[in-house]
Amino acid sequence: METKIIKEENVKLRHITPAILNASWDKNTQIKMEYYFTDGRIKVNGTKTSRGKRKFADYLLLYKPNLPLAIVEAKDTKHSLGDGMQQAIEYAEILDIPFAYSSNGDGFLEHDMKTGTERELSLEEFPTPKQLWDRYKNVENINKHQEELITYPYHYEFEGMSPRYYQRVAINRTINAIVKGQKRILLVMATGTGKTYTAFQIIYRLWKSGTKKRILFLADRNILVDQTMTGDFKPFKKSMTKIEKKNMDSSYEIYLSLYHQLTGDDGEEVFRQFKPDFFDLIVIDECHRGSAREDSNWRRILDYFSGATHIGMTATPKETSEVSNTDYFGTPLYTYSLKQGIMDGFLAPYKVVRIGLDVDLLGYRPEKDKKDIYGNVIEDREYNSSDFDRKLIIDERTKIVAKKISEFLKKTDRYSKTIVFCVDIDHAERMRQALVNENADLVSQNSKYIMRITGDNPEGKAQLDNFIDPECIYPTIVTTSELMTTGVNCKTCKVIVLDNTFGETGMTRFKQIIGRGTRIKEEYGKRYFTILDFRNASRLFADSKFDGEPIQIYEPTGEDDIVPPDEQQEYDPIDRDDTAPAIGEKDDSGYDFEDDERTIKYRINGVDVKVLSKRVQYLDENGKLITESLVDYSKKNILNQYATLNDFLTAWGSEDRKKVIIEELKNQGILLDDLKNEAGNKDLDEFDLICHVAFDRKPLTKAERVNNVKKKGYLYKYSDQMQQVLEILLNKYADFGVTELENLKILEQKEFAEQFGGPIKVIQLFGGKKKYLNAIKELEQELYAA
Repeated sequence: METKIIKEENVKLRHITPAILNASWDKNTQIKMEYYFTDGRIKVNGTKTSRGKRKFADYLLLYKPNLPLAIVEAKDTKHSLGDGMQQAIEYAEILDIPFAYSSNGDGFLEHDMKTGTERELSLEEFPTPKQLWDRYKNVENINKHQEELITYPYHYEFEGMSPRYYQRVAINRTINAIVKGQKRILLVMATGTGKTYTAFQIIYRLWKSGTKKRILFLADRNILVDQTMTGDFKPFKKSMTKIEKKNMDSSYEIYLSLYHQLTGDDGEEVFRQFKPDFFDLIVIDECHRGSAREDSNWRRILDYFSGATHIGMTATPKETSEVSNTDYFGTPLYTYSLKQGIMDGFLAPYKVVRIGLDVDLLGYRPEKDKKDIYGNVIEDREYNSSDFDRKLIIDERTKIVAKKISEFLKKTDRYSKTIVFCVDIDHAERMRQALVNENADLVSQNSKYIMRITGDNPEGKAQLDNFIDPECIYPTIVTTSELMTTGVNCKTCKVIVLDNTFGETGMTRFKQIIGRGTRIKEEYGKRYFTILDFRNASRLFADSKFDGEPIQIYEPTGEDDIVPPDEQQEYDPIDRDDTAPAIGEKDDSGYDFEDDERTIKYRINGVDVKVLSKRVQYLDENGKLITESLVDYSKKNILNQYATLNDFLTAWGSEDRKKVIIEELKNQGILLDDLKNEAGNKDLDEFDLICHVAFDRKPLTKAERVNNVKKKGYLYKYSDQMQQVLEILLNKYADFGVTELENLKILEQKEFAEQFGGPIKVIQLFGGKKKYLNAIKELEQELYAA
């Protein structure tokens, strides 16, 4: 493999790079080599995480810093001219680039993404930047005036942020659409992917180029406007204002406002102080809110300024029989989903621990004439999870939920930021009390360890910023109902608890809640998060409106540990965003989310509530539920990689590092760790597991393979001390598998330090690193000789 890589690098150095430079591409501003455009998907195994492979193009060629024109994929001379084309086309589609090239150093194969045509070129015929740009302009019918805007640069600060690839695609597509005269634009981008930063770059280029002179940015939360002004929009400082009073100041160029600030609390249409043509660009943040409804307050503003270009941005566009974002904005110009964000490694994956309580799964029916704690006779019918805490309160149910939440945190990290979503304010308060009693030791040290944050509670709301702040430990656990479904950017939130149900119309709110945990904060150990689901709300992951599933679903019984076992392996993703009105706010239908219906609530205690269900669901590498047996699924996928036993044995024998094969199989969605459990023998290593499952070979355990090596007398060819080293390594293999043998860090363990003086001394025993590695390779050959 190393020889192949060197050959490919030589092809680049000697042939491809000179050809590109000879075609007048500037090496400092127009050529990026090994352009990495993803961070590598976060993989979760138990509590351990790792990063998958990052995607990169061998060459990215740019006409301007914000305008990539071509990518080039290189291959060594063993490959044909077009062997890199499939990958080049795939990357060109992802990156929205018009030209893709493949080369093995003999020439180039060109694929025009706009016309769908291909042609072969000699090294000397590689196109210049102007030639490619002129071809692109011709296909897109771009005139000189349009070209000036399209090529206008991004806002750039030295060592500051620059757009990620998907942000660049969203920005450029929006600019191009506006240049062509499009007036209504919809961008769909998952929460945590930088919608506000994307909006800033769009506004900056349109404003600085003089294309748009007065801009209005609409949002639905005060905190969102303030964060935008002090964050992404900070470069606009001197030209920007926040609309706060009824008297409008027309001396600014960029305005930020809450929609109800413009419509007025008393119905006064304050926005009419501006002329209808005052704004020529309006950006609507979270446009799935009121702007989707024809009779909403938002739409009154948009209809008044109808001559302006309107850009809607959301992660959860509304598409129902009554409300539709696409009716107003049209088909999304670009979509970057949560699933894609997780696959690219920009967003956090998550696990689901689904706890089924017997009263939820089997229902609860009171005895005849049973009274609640207030003396009210309870209506005789069967109650289920949608009734609990709305119409019937079972104190023991609240207590067991609090107990299970606390149990999970005690076995993982008690200072993990946790949000518990409840049915209503009353439920949030009772849950707070139950959690306090389960965690009295930490509450006694700091009373803010557990708090209720709801719209009616000023003490709790005052702590919202501290909960969001990564530097603040307290509050650690918060209970809420609606307030924290949106506008809460808690990058360190590691646990989300669902003790609420979501009806058919609740998908948007469900996505909002899930999105509280999707941001990554690696310096605080936040690379994934866990959902504790007590009401089977996670069934919505399988809804067609969702674009992926969790990496793991685990359902413990009452006897099982609430923490998923480490043997369970990861799988895949989802989508969500900020939407529901804040407490005290009404949505456009006039419904107050925290003003509970004053129907009769029965409250009882003395009910024996238990955890009932247990189920582990497996999902493939695309996040889809595996409906066949795990063994059959794995066999099929292994045979896709290795058609015959001989193919596998050849690959295994020729690969110096067995870990490469193991990791590649895992990357292809083959769940080796779970397969060991399914096969019923955890003492098999990956080699025997694959041979047994895919090729029906009788497996040997690791211990049996070690004994075979020792019985053959293979070790006697070495000196006494070298034999001792190899025997220790064989024991390590029996405990941990072949990948431990290949890792030089194994020599740092105490047995080698105590007996031989550490890694350097061990390697010297064998005559140097090369001879030591050869000895390990021979040892592996002996292990797998049978």
